[in-house]
This record gives sequence, C-alpha cells and structure tokens, in this order.
Amino acid sequence: MISVEEARRRILTYVSELAPERRPLLEVAGQTLAASAVASFNIPPLDNTAMDGYAVRAADTAGATEDTPVQLRVTGELAAGYVYDGRVEPGCAVRIMTGAPMPAGADAVVPFEETDETGRAAPSKVGHVESLVRIFKAAGLGANIRRAGEDVRAGAEIVPRGTVLRPAHLGVLASLGMAQVPVIRRPVVAILSTGDEIVPPGQPLQPGQIHDSNAYTVAAQVQRFGGIPRLLGIARDTIEDMTAKVHEGLSADMLVTSAGVSRGDFDVVKEVLRREGEVDFWTVNMRPGKPLAFGAFRAPDGRQVPHLGLPGNPVSSAITFELFGRPAMQKMMGAPLIDRPVVRAITRDRLRMTDSRRFFARCTVTLEEGRYVASLSGSQSSGVLTALARANGLAVVSEGSPDVQPGDEITVMMLDWE
Repeated sequence: MISVEEARRRILTYVSELAPERRPLLEVAGQTLAASAVASFNIPPLDNTAMDGYAVRAADTAGATEDTPVQLRVTGELAAGYVYDGRVEPGCAVRIMTGAPMPAGADAVVPFEETDETGRAAPSKVGHVESLVRIFKAAGLGANIRRAGEDVRAGAEIVPRGTVLRPAHLGVLASLGMAQVPVIRRPVVAILSTGDEIVPPGQPLQPGQIHDSNAYTVAAQVQRFGGIPRLLGIARDTIEDMTAKVHEGLSADMLVTSAGVSRGDFDVVKEVLRREGEVDFWTVNMRPGKPLAFGAFRAPDGRQVPHLGLPGNPVSSAITFELFGRPAMQKMMGAPLIDRPVVRAITRDRLRMTDSRRFFARCTVTLEEGRYVASLSGSQSSGVLTALARANGLAVVSEGSPDVQPGDEITVMMLDWE
C-alpha cells in the first residue's frame, strides 16, 4: 500500500492543464482565467460624484454653518449618464445625482443633507435652472468626488491570468466591457458504475439488486468542483462489457469507475486496465478507500486518459474522489491546488482504530462556547452513505494512532467550507 500523499502525487503526474476557450461571461464562474485582463480605459472614465448633492467650488462654501449658511445660485442640474455643458462659476452650484460626471469648475460636492434641499424633484436628464440653495457646512476640496481611474487605470493588469473567477471578478470583467473571456475549459469526467447487482434509479429492484448511488454522488462532486460529468451507465461484470464501456469514456478528460477493484473473482476493472491501459497503483493506506486503482488508458486520438478506479462502497467512493479526484480536476482547470480547510476540534466520541491505516471519520462539527466540537454523524461503515450525508467534515486520524478518546483534540477536514 502507498500513502495518501504518494497516491495524490502519482495521480497529479498524469494530469495537466487543459486548453483555453472563450466563454460568455455568465458561464465562467469558478473557471480559471487563461489570459490577464488589461484595462483599455479608466474606471470611472471621468471624475464623478459619490453623493446626491450640489457640485460647488469648495472655496465658495468657506465658513458655512447651520447659523450662518452660505447661499449659492443653482444654475443647472445633472443626472448620471449625462455631461453638463456649462461651467460652475464663482457663487454658483449645479444640482447633481450620484454617478454623474463633475461639471467643469466644480471641485467638491455638498450632500443634500448639508443643504436646505426639501422636496425637490430629481432632474430628468440635464438642464439649466435658476434657484437658490443654502449650504450649512463648508465642503473640503475634493469632497465626495470619485476620481477618474480611481477603480481601474487604463493599461493596468486588472485580473491576472490564473485567477479562479468569483462573482466579483465577473463584475470587474463586465466593467471592462468584456462579454466573453478566455478561460481554461472545464474537464469532462466520464463516470461508469460496475456490477451485475446495480440498477439505475427509477427502475424496480429485483432480489439481490441495489440502486446505483455512486454515479450520482460522484457526478455531483464533479459539478461542485467545476467539471462536467458524463454518465456512461452501468457495466456488467464481464471483460467484454467493461471494455466496451471504457472505450465509450475515452473521449473524456478523465474516466472514473466505481467497484470492481478489490480482490473478488468478478472485479474486472483492474483486468481491463491491465489489458487496455496501464496500472500505476491499486491500494492506498486509508480507511475507508483502501482498494483504489489508478492508471491510464490510451484514447484513439493518442491522448492519455487518466483512470480513477473508486471502491464500490458508497462512502469509500465519495471520500476517495474528494481526496484524489478533486485535486486532479483543480490541476486540469489551471487552478491552485488548495486543500480543504482544517480545524482542531474536541471529539465527543471514541474513534476506534481497527488497523494501522489513516482513518477518515465522518463527523459533524459545531462551534460551542468558542471552540469546535466534533460528533460522529453515524455508523462508520463504508456502506452507510447517510452518515456522510449528515457530516460536514472528516476527522483525520493518522496511521498507527491509538484509539481517540472522548475529549481528545483531533484534526477535522471541513467538507462544507470552500
């Protein structure tokens, strides 16, 4: 058996960053930017007001107080999206709405709250008016003005290549006028279940049969991690059917199978892998998930398609894909290899170390009186998927450790924290 770290290292040597593609802006959240986004103009493009108020010359408001207001002549009004064609002369002001470009001659904005503004209608567009406004507080030079280029400077690299795009990045790219962006494409992951006892959800069960849960758990993981799952269905326990199904999956970027990798007489995945591809390793020193097969097939177009042969037990399948499929997908997508966050928690339960393998115990972590507390979420049998569904973390107990006792502090890898 090899260690978890060695298994991950070997898997990552088989995968590489995928090719870039151009995609519409709303489709690229979670993908990695393939080329730096450089601004071709300033944002904001012009000095503009950060407040609804009056564009003034700061010097004209000197000495203004509630008791001794300064009175200015209002010569125009301006809404966002328009440019004032006049100039703010000494002793004058222009009524202005948030986001509107600053009129020539003005060097400050006095908010409505610091004037005698009462019940004035908002300007429709832009225009010239004649009225008076009283200012109750002196404005500092540049007050309430957003300067041109304050957010983005023309010619600057705004979003660097290799950035995993979050919603705020999409907003920045939209502000740069980009309707499509170059990103590393999402990996297509072909998913194949195996076994004569497996039937798809929606079909009636015959004696001895079970519904296929592994394909749907792994497909949801692929989607959550940013990939595109492609379900191949179920391969029966024959070399011929398994071979045909494997060939169907070789157009994908990675092939994932579940079951058929232990020592049983009908475990055919390893045999097909030996015949059609190559085997790198097939056991890992972990619980659950020991019978993990990894290797690669050669696609008709000459590509090497990595193959992750997951165990058949549903918890083992899900945890091994979390530990090994997720980082492989990150590398394919050009994303940094970021591990799940971990916390130190006090355990409420005894964790039995039945052998010397690294143990990943399904648990629920809560914050109680300023410290994290971990409770087992159910049976630790690798066939009890409901315990994993209730869990938000995996308690990680190192190889060869003694039993963990209630009250001990343990390390928990959090599954629900991104």
